[in-house]
Amino acid sequence: MESTAASVADPAPAPGRNPGMPLDLSWVESLQVNRSAAERRVASLSGRRSVKKDAQAAWLLKALTCIDLTALSGDDTPGRVERLCHKARAPVRAELLEALGMADAGIRVAAVCVYHRYVHTALRALGGGSARGPAGPAPDGSVGRGAASGGGASHGAVIPVAAVSTGFPAGLSAWETHLDEIAASVAAGASEIDIVITREHVLTGNWPALYEEMQAYRRACGPAHVKAILATGDIRTLRKVAMASLVCMMAGADFIKTSTGKESVNATPEAMLVMLRMIREYFDRSGVRVGIKPAGGISTARHALDYLVLVKEELGRRWLEPDLLRLGASSLLADIERQLEHHVTGRYSAFHRHPLG
Repeated sequence: MESTAASVADPAPAPGRNPGMPLDLSWVESLQVNRSAAERRVASLSGRRSVKKDAQAAWLLKALTCIDLTALSGDDTPGRVERLCHKARAPVRAELLEALGMADAGIRVAAVCVYHRYVHTALRALGGGSARGPAGPAPDGSVGRGAASGGGASHGAVIPVAAVSTGFPAGLSAWETHLDEIAASVAAGASEIDIVITREHVLTGNWPALYEEMQAYRRACGPAHVKAILATGDIRTLRKVAMASLVCMMAGADFIKTSTGKESVNATPEAMLVMLRMIREYFDRSGVRVGIKPAGGISTARHALDYLVLVKEELGRRWLEPDLLRLGASSLLADIERQLEHHVTGRYSAFHRHPLG
């Protein structure tokens, strides 16, 4: 990634849609994953890629603009969600941005992710701007994923609101309530829906059932973009991670997401690598760019940089924009701000000076 301010500040095109394709079981069943090779590839990147000083600050600002800032705890309150939204709009203190030459760059996170109950609260707290328009050209001049249909923030919010749905995090509530929950969140103004797939379909290899489920969720989302949460820690094998990723994309998922953040094992570089390679295969066959969202356990700036490097190496510069890359996190933002403060002042500050709510 370029280390210039412009590379961080340039607005990304609003996300397009993945129209999906017919289920190709021969393609799905042909997938193979070499775990040892995946582990070696991940290990090689951390040793080969190291960014320091101004370049590191630029990468951290880029990571910040790709964060889905989340409030998904049982003790959430309207006040906590409102404070989170205010932090989303001004994630870095003004004096730090000024010292970095980014005071006028409009730095903000990619989205705020909440339970359905707090969609209205988040929209009110984020209101006052214009929604992003249709997808435009990528930095390399190419057109983004299906620039035809809208997306972006709704109800005039500057930052999109994403709602978790379909019985998050287990996904085992009644089927009818899954579709009703999606419809309610879209009607309330959520422009992105993070759905939970039924892990049983993956564990038992029932790919037609997973495909039909994902298609139904895609239809229920209407104009809202849909992120399919695979819960890779529960899937257990990298081959099935690859197969589930491909089936969800065939069924129209706009993003594939590693985890809910509630599993015992959440995002891992190995699962992320496999998902990225499935995105590349899908793009090579369909010409459609699908986004990626690692989530769960990404709490430090170092973690974020590792995932950005992985995306850059596997998919290229175009995927380092918030219409194609999201980092599901909450405490990550505080550590990024601490690292930026260290870059400016040479000193680390305490975490309590960077509260989120």
